[in-house]
Amino acid sequence: MQETKVPYFSQWETAGMTTSVYAGGSSALLRDPLWKNSGADTVEEYAHWGVNICGMACLKMILSVRGEIHPTISLARICTAYGGYVVDKEDASIRGLIYTPFVSFVVDCFGIAAEAMTGIDAARITTILSEWQFLIASVNSDIRFPNSSPSVKGGHLVLITAATSNAVQFHNPSGHDASTRADVVLPLATFDRFFANRGIVVSL
Repeated sequence: MQETKVPYFSQWETAGMTTSVYAGGSSALLRDPLWKNSGADTVEEYAHWGVNICGMACLKMILSVRGEIHPTISLARICTAYGGYVVDKEDASIRGLIYTPFVSFVVDCFGIAAEAMTGIDAARITTILSEWQFLIASVNSDIRFPNSSPSVKGGHLVLITAATSNAVQFHNPSGHDASTRADVVLPLATFDRFFANRGIVVSL
């Protein structure tokens, strides 16, 4: 597959922080020198949201195709107002991305077509992408280590931009180096080890 023309954005403002975040948790993002680009009011707000906004990074990449660049935390705030994220009133923990409210959010705010899908057989991805431009797919975050065998599927979102009958190509918002970030190509069988068979299809 060829390199796509979909711009890449990490879910953290400094893409090279992935290893630090997975090793030290969200507090590592307190050291991100570019945090203000996220749209957060404080570095603490940025760090709190940073590990939860892979979906907003995927949306940012999609919208950038038509020349719109939106800060990830700004997107997360609006998505939360639609119910796409739920912030616990007691401990401030964040639940989401919740697909159905997210669909309403992007349709209302950006006028793009979107639909939540479950029960997606990996072999159907190429057919789905013949009807839709993108698939925001739920995968295990260890997909950046394709030789690993995750104990659970899902929990992280990547943006699938192309597929064939035996491979998928995607941008990973939390890739740890160039080879695991933009235009990553994996055999379909490998991708399926991480894929939770659900996601959101989107067309501009």
